[in-house]
Amino acid sequence: MAIRNVGIPGVEPPKTMCNDPKCPWHGCLKVRGIVLTGVVVSSKMKNTVVVRHDYLYFVKKYKRYEKRHTKIHAHNPPCINAKEGDVVVVGETRPLSKTVHFVVLGVVGKASEVKRRG
Repeated sequence: MAIRNVGIPGVEPPKTMCNDPKCPWHGCLKVRGIVLTGVVVSSKMKNTVVVRHDYLYFVKKYKRYEKRHTKIHAHNPPCINAKEGDVVVVGETRPLSKTVHFVVLGVVGKASEVKRRG
């Protein structure tokens, strides 16, 4: 098995191999559309994680920004295996299930390195 080039700069391929057909690195899944960064909130599902993406929204009436967030379900390939608290990069793909339209491309920061706000 060879590692494919996903085509997203700054994202390194994983060091371990897997035989998951829904893996963008070792399978045949194509990444297209938007690429986001977020924190893994939950990893209880099999091969799926919930990623919280924080962003700023501009309110025209008050000419100010407000903080908003969204939770994204993303496929977690076995070669990446992101845990809760990890900062990950996710990319949009074709629909993989009813709620999953993203795939984890790589882990940017580990849970032990990230300061948690209480």
